[in-house]
Amino acid sequence: MTGLSTILIVVGLFLAGGVYSFSKQKMPKGPIVLLAGASVMCLVAGVMRIQGIWG
Repeated sequence: MTGLSTILIVVGLFLAGGVYSFSKQKMPKGPIVLLAGASVMCLVAGVMRIQGIWG
């Protein structure tokens, strides 16, 4: 596992926690959708780097 992969996965999990927190606080849907999209992109990029598909 490379350093960048680790960082991408940690940031993705951090953003996923933000999605969970925002949804529990009944925040507007716009920021929740943006955070969810960013979280998924970070997690997918990290996993793709670990698998050697990207980078």
